[in-house]
Amino acid sequence: MTQLSRRSLLLGSAAVASAALLPATAGSAAASTTSTALHLLRPTGPYPVGATSRYLRDTSRPDPWVPTMTARELMITIWYPTHDRRGDSWQYMTAEESRLFLEGKRYTELPPDILSTVRTFAYAEAKPMGRPGSLPLVILSPGYTQPRNSLSALAEDLASHGYVVVAVDHTYETYAVTFPDGRVAGCDTCAYDDDRTFFARLYEVRAADVSFVLDQLLGSRPVWSGGHLIDPRRIGMSGHSAGGASAIPAMLADRRIRAGIDMDGSSSGYTPPTALAGPFMLLGTESFHSPGGPDASWALDWQSMTGWKRWITVAGTEHASFNDLALFGEQLGIDFGATTTGTRSTQITRRLNRAMFDRHLRHRPEPLLDRADPRYPEVVVADAGN
Repeated sequence: MTQLSRRSLLLGSAAVASAALLPATAGSAAASTTSTALHLLRPTGPYPVGATSRYLRDTSRPDPWVPTMTARELMITIWYPTHDRRGDSWQYMTAEESRLFLEGKRYTELPPDILSTVRTFAYAEAKPMGRPGSLPLVILSPGYTQPRNSLSALAEDLASHGYVVVAVDHTYETYAVTFPDGRVAGCDTCAYDDDRTFFARLYEVRAADVSFVLDQLLGSRPVWSGGHLIDPRRIGMSGHSAGGASAIPAMLADRRIRAGIDMDGSSSGYTPPTALAGPFMLLGTESFHSPGGPDASWALDWQSMTGWKRWITVAGTEHASFNDLALFGEQLGIDFGATTTGTRSTQITRRLNRAMFDRHLRHRPEPLLDRADPRYPEVVVADAGN
């Protein structure tokens, strides 16, 4: 199995996930991939799920990574509850996006279009359901070099429980962002992401991206026709790796975000300018992110939190266990080092995210966040506050 460098983990880089998904033994498993049907897990909530995408253009700032671009361009996917159970399934990736992503990750043993064949459970362009101002919103930010769809299993599940979920592609930070006019933006930041100040800047760029997305969803003329269904008082943010580390600066910069989750993302190099008062959950691997473990950044983050907070670890997981790569690795027969299966880690990730947002956006009791639960023996509440 490919060894994961401590530096990559400390930086919260999605290179960790990519290294873990393609071990040295992948070639033997790759022979069977042409007959493997990749799929997400079926959502667990009572509602069917719809999905749509939107192109956003922030003219108030040049692109922070490519200054010759006079505006910051973003693509988002929106998942939401619907009454519809008909229509085409939402496409996980295009064949070209799949090819560029796999090339960027050096997944040479896999068919280049394999991620375009992933079965999803969302209906494309279905009509959203709900009363005006009734639906809580969760923003998702993926790991560095990971696309927005890499959190689709989580997004679909939250939407099936009545959330609007929006995942953001942070342009020039991943290998393929496709715009409506056919342009494809690549990973320009990959040329200099080893600079020691890079990730601290990236977290703040992502915080600005998230605030702009909220402006576009909640404004007087929302970019999505279902924008009026969102309750602007009930907004949360979750992210994996660099996306999770970005949740703290996003909450500090934008008070509309009421609760946050960092899924296994190191914030090394970033120092919060003020205390974080909003509810926050650190959710990570037992091996690397337990209290006193190798990543000292979480202890610093923990100290900066003055509100409700939880530090939770999941036994048997690796960095990729908190996004869709865990599922695909299991389905392809590729061992990326976790002893908890991709199916199980996805179930746990979904349940803990929903517990966090149900508790703080819907004010529902969630004992799973407070003490051991025999249904989830892998989950350890390592520390708690308030």
